[in-house]
Amino acid sequence: MNWNDIESFLGDVGSVVWGPFLLIPLLLGTGLYLTIRLGGLQFLKLGAALRLGLLKRKDVGAEGDISQFQALTTALAATVGTGNIVGVATAIGIGGPGALFWMWVTGLLGMASKYSEAFLGVRFRGTDAAGEKSGGPQD
Repeated sequence: MNWNDIESFLGDVGSVVWGPFLLIPLLLGTGLYLTIRLGGLQFLKLGAALRLGLLKRKDVGAEGDISQFQALTTALAATVGTGNIVGVATAIGIGGPGALFWMWVTGLLGMASKYSEAFLGVRFRGTDAAGEKSGGPQD
């Protein structure tokens, strides 16, 4: 077996894994599974989440380095980039109004995935020797 065979094999595996017949159903299925397991959390708690994230409030005796609004804007900056903004316009331009519907569906299901990711990041973070919070789900 030579390097060309290995490269060809990995290219074939990558085209299946990253292809539309595995990746898209896997992402939508994961979002649907998490939505069901979390009881539609992204719908039930949206008002409370917006109120906590957008209104200026201060918890007496609360620990933490940043405010709720700073945490929200940091998460949004990490999630929404210029590619997402340009991608929406391109998808609507190429796919028409139907693309907008599927973006809403995947966005609503993606909220459950994002919640799970953020929850695990906070749940499994650690404190380093200097007393700073660090880490995430990989710890």
